Amino acid sequence: MFKALFLTIFFICCCIATDAQTLYAISGVVKDKKGETLPGAGIYLSGYTIATVTNNDGQFVLSKLKPGSYEVVVQMIGYLPFSKSVVISDRPMNISVVLSENTIQLNEVVIQADPNREKYLQVFKEFFIGRTPNSQKCKILNPQVLYVKYDGDHNILNVTSNEFLVVENKALGYRLKYMLNLFEYNYNTRIVYFAGLPVFEDLKGSGTKRKLWLKNRETAYMGSPQHFFQSLYRNTIKEEGFIIYKRIKIPNPNRPSDSYIRTTRARLLLKIRNVVNPGSATADSLQTLAHLQDLPKEYVALDTSGVNTDTLVTARHANLKTINYKDELYVMYTKEQESNVYSNSGHYVMRPLNIPNYEISVVHMLQGPVNFYANGSMHDAKSLLYEGFWAYEKIGDMVPMDYIPVNKR
Repeated sequence: MFKALFLTIFFICCCIATDAQTLYAISGVVKDKKGETLPGAGIYLSGYTIATVTNNDGQFVLSKLKPGSYEVVVQMIGYLPFSKSVVISDRPMNISVVLSENTIQLNEVVIQADPNREKYLQVFKEFFIGRTPNSQKCKILNPQVLYVKYDGDHNILNVTSNEFLVVENKALGYRLKYMLNLFEYNYNTRIVYFAGLPVFEDLKGSGTKRKLWLKNRETAYMGSPQHFFQSLYRNTIKEEGFIIYKRIKIPNPNRPSDSYIRTTRARLLLKIRNVVNPGSATADSLQTLAHLQDLPKEYVALDTSGVNTDTLVTARHANLKTINYKDELYVMYTKEQESNVYSNSGHYVMRPLNIPNYEISVVHMLQGPVNFYANGSMHDAKSLLYEGFWAYEKIGDMVPMDYIPVNKR
């Protein structure tokens, strides 16, 4: 079965949990380029359910925030979305926001219809929202804000937007407003990258619906990358149901080196050119050499001796930890089992026969070291590549960074 690799990236600067009890505020004023204040602008914290609106003077306050790093997102009809990174250390922060008019939204334009747009949007939905049961209950409310571009020379699909993409998730009870900075799907490598700033809003529903949403949110969180890195930060991996092995690559002893293959082929071809009747042995040797070249250079093996988290994780900065490793992390979540839907999705990761049907993900480090916060958010963009279960789950299974599991409330 084909195994696809996917990279999920969220440019989210999230709150860093600390032991300090002092809370602070981010305040500011929102204006246009003419210097006029803008009342009614939406103010959000990326990755959270925290939000407010500007008053009649264009002012806003986001209060009761712990020290940490935040991404403030501003939305106003008729203006381009705006984001600003803010770091709170030991005092409140005040910022000024200047919005630019969305000329594309304000001016009526004629865009030539793309006969392949619906096909490309289906690819976008599959690799952005996902194909999980929760994803099936998601709906994009404003697909018209998406700009779709296909690069035929490189076989790459790009999707962008200059407005919030709104996704209604009826499985988890969220309305997700996503500032899409990047979506790129490579048809050749089957690798997808996407990045943006998500804002969560709770849907309204009956008591029965809210109970179901809470249950689904808990299931979506448990065993997720967010849960894993929170556990890794607290050094509670085993207690919370994770086991980490290493997946290593071993050189194939039956395959000669590339240099040997090149040298031998050149010698055999020279013999064919210089000898009147080189014989069938030379042709057989070339055929054998081609067969050897087709052999895999490496075998993948699983090191089940386990990974010591004390050596995997280091704390180099306050409220920020770092991981750096060779090979690949093979992460098993033992409190949930893989479903038949997942097993048939194309993301399945092979396992030894003695390993139960745990949820398995493989974490490739593209560029290390990688820094992460107590709430599980990554500091490094395009740093990790997920294979397996974590590649299967996407936006449709995402919960806010301030989500608190039931057993920790």
